[in-house]
Amino acid sequence: MAAIHFFTEDTNYKFKNKLQLKRWIKNAIKAEGYRLNELNYILCSDAYLLEINKQYLDHDTYTDIVTFDNSEKPGTITGDIFISVERTQENAVTFNVDADNELHRVMIHGALHLLGYPDKKPADKKLMTAKENEYLAIKSF
Repeated sequence: MAAIHFFTEDTNYKFKNKLQLKRWIKNAIKAEGYRLNELNYILCSDAYLLEINKQYLDHDTYTDIVTFDNSEKPGTITGDIFISVERTQENAVTFNVDADNELHRVMIHGALHLLGYPDKKPADKKLMTAKENEYLAIKSF
C-alpha cells in the first residue's frame, strides 16, 4: 500500500498542501527508481526530537531531522522521518528563506536519505544539496 502519512507530536503545526506534498514526494521517489511502500512524516518540537536523537542515535544535540529506514526489500521505501518544526523555522530565518520552503527542503532531504543519499562527506553533502534543489525546483505549490 503506497502511502505517505503526516503526524504531529508536541507541536500545533498544521500541514498545508497535503495532497500536493504527497504527490511531490511520491514523484521524487519514483524518479529515483524506487517504489514507495509507506512513509511517515512526524513533525515535532525540538525537545521531542532531541529525545529521539538521544534514545536511538546516542546524540545529545538538537537537529532538524532524524530519518529511520524501515525498508525490508531493496528498491522500496518504508520509513519514519521526524522533523523539528522549531528548528526548520529557525533555519528559515537564519538562511533568509520561506519557512514552508525550508520545511519542504528538510522533508525531501529525509526522503533522499531513504533513497540512499548520504551527506556526511563534503562531496556527498554537495550532491544531496543539488538533489534537494532539483526537487524543490519542480515543486508546483
